[in-house]
Amino acid sequence: MLHLCALSDSVLISNSRSACDSELLSREGVTFCINVSKQQPFPALRIGGMRVPVFDEPAENLHKYFDRCADAIEEAARRGGRTLVYCKNGRSRSAAVCTAYFMKYRRLSLQEAFQHVKSVRPTVEPNEGFWEQLQRYEGELQSRQTEAISSASE
Repeated sequence: MLHLCALSDSVLISNSRSACDSELLSREGVTFCINVSKQQPFPALRIGGMRVPVFDEPAENLHKYFDRCADAIEEAARRGGRTLVYCKNGRSRSAAVCTAYFMKYRRLSLQEAFQHVKSVRPTVEPNEGFWEQLQRYEGELQSRQTEAISSASE
C-alpha cells in the first residue's frame, strides 16, 4: 500500500514507491522532496527537490547534509509548504535526515527526535554509522546553542 507518514504538518517520510505516486503527493500537498539516495527516481510531479547522494552504508557521510536538509525543510515550512523526505525503503537514510531536522528546529534531543519519528513510522532504523553521525550532530547542535547563549550575554 502506498502512503506517506506525516511527522508534522510540514514534514512527511516514505519509501520511494510512495514518493513517486504523483496523485498521492498532490493529495498530501507535497511542495518539496528530499531524495536521500543515489539511484531512486524523483516524482514526475513538477515540484522542488534536492538529492542527497548516499547509499545506505554505515561508512557514507550523511552528516554533511544534515544542516542543508534541515534548512530546506524549514524554509519550505515557513512558506507554507510540505516536504517529503524519502529513500528506497523509508527506513534508514530518510529517518536520519528527519531526526536531524527535529533536533535542529524543534530542539529535541536525539532520543526524543528519533522516538517521535519511530512513533509515526515504526519501521525506521538508521544504520549504525548514521546513528553515530546523529550523535555527533547532537553534540554540535548543543555546542552551537551554548555559543549562541554566551554570545548573547556578552
